[in-house]
Amino acid sequence: MSDAPAASGQQRALTLYVKRLAEEAGFDVCRITAPDAIPQAPQDLSAFIAAGYHGTMEWLPETRDRRSDPRTLWPDVRAIIMLGMNYGPETDPREGLLRQDTGIISVYARNRDYHDVIKGKLKDIGTRFAARTKGEIKVFVDTAPVMEKPLAAAAGLGWQGKHTNLVSREFGSWLFLGSIFSAVPLDFDTPETDHCGSCRACLDACPTAAFPAPYRIDARRCISYLTIEHKGPIDAEIRPLIGNRIYGCDDCLAACPWNKFAIAGREMKLQARADLQAPALADLLQLDDAAFRALFSGSPVKRIGRNRFIRNCLIAAGNSGDGDLIPFCRDLLGDTAPEIRAMAIWALAQLSGLDSSLYLECTGQETDPDVLAEWNRAGFRQ
Repeated sequence: MSDAPAASGQQRALTLYVKRLAEEAGFDVCRITAPDAIPQAPQDLSAFIAAGYHGTMEWLPETRDRRSDPRTLWPDVRAIIMLGMNYGPETDPREGLLRQDTGIISVYARNRDYHDVIKGKLKDIGTRFAARTKGEIKVFVDTAPVMEKPLAAAAGLGWQGKHTNLVSREFGSWLFLGSIFSAVPLDFDTPETDHCGSCRACLDACPTAAFPAPYRIDARRCISYLTIEHKGPIDAEIRPLIGNRIYGCDDCLAACPWNKFAIAGREMKLQARADLQAPALADLLQLDDAAFRALFSGSPVKRIGRNRFIRNCLIAAGNSGDGDLIPFCRDLLGDTAPEIRAMAIWALAQLSGLDSSLYLECTGQETDPDVLAEWNRAGFRQ
């Protein structure tokens, strides 16, 4: 008697088992794909890097080979379990753009760091799955060189929309992704079809025109990249377009028409912290390093550090038109971080809060070229 039917039956049983574990852990969707399911990934990633769209994210070219093929990352992988958790907000996050005296933090960062939340759940699933199968597993959440969005599309969680993010018919553009690599074979799911059609709502919603074409993103113009990944000064031409977005940007995600399914009848698993939904810029601009760390303890915002965060808040202050923020910006002209001093100058220039006496007071010992360039841009030259 052939062992094939028994093996197939066991594989099917293990597939159903891991999906049940995912549901019990609180994931909204779980699908499985093959390690070789994204053959176009190496070419797409190389084209992205060759165009310079990755900006200063040098870890992308450095990990290109491992990122392009899951089997390069782990040769023993036989199945990739992709999991998604809905984090759709209760209201459109773009409503915060109207409150220019506050800062907008991306929806995903208004609670505990999702890396920690998701990874803990993946480890629990993986431990139970490995105990039953006696096979090795590895879990990954975003920070590892895994192309999660193409793999999720191949597994059938959704498709990569024109904004390059995953879109689901059930959960719109609001899915946290995680993956479990299994050395044990499992049944594979069918990839999802692209349902964007002629819609370009996400492309038109981008305030900085970061999409050179549908399904292509230039990180160098993306507010999420600029406020999170990018170190140093942000181009002066882009600063006014950032508005009051101080950590990330949800505009392209929020514009997706498929979000109506994510909002209807969903279970809220990650409630946003009330103090991170619309924090006052006046309060944020007064944060020293200790206060910054305390406020964002357990939050992904903490990873960018106080200096980059205050840089972002100063750009938001400069865009606010709120003269009441001038004293807080002036206090930061003497900050030890040059990126903060530079953006304090820019913010004050936008708020008409600079004068020659302030220039003379601040430039006596100034040597940083970026700070001096901001003074020059503001019309004050040595």
